[in-house]
Amino acid sequence: QVQLVESGGGLVQPGGSLRLSCAASEFIADVYAIGWFRQAPGKEREGVSCINRYGGDTYYADSVKGRFTISRDNVKNTVYLQMVSLKPEDTGVYYCATRSFLCKLSPEDFDYWGQGTQVTVSS
Repeated sequence: QVQLVESGGGLVQPGGSLRLSCAASEFIADVYAIGWFRQAPGKEREGVSCINRYGGDTYYADSVKGRFTISRDNVKNTVYLQMVSLKPEDTGVYYCATRSFLCKLSPEDFDYWGQGTQVTVSS
């Protein structure tokens, strides 16, 4: 099974930027859609963004549209989430996950998950 490792989280002030990375253990270009999810303390995990195989189509939650950009480098087997204009409500543990079909933003539709990386937006 594919293994995923997230990185790039940290503490940032409101209005700041971060780029998260999701490195996969195997070739993912033509197999998996990759999603980013987040979970804030006391809240359910929610879908943030997703990118289809080959990087053709991308999807975003309304709360992050215009601020987050998902991309994938199929040579490096890595998916990125560029986050700008960060807000305190973006705080949470960010996870990436894969599914063998087209994108969705519902966590229950994804198969393999990474361990997550913490993002804290605070002054």
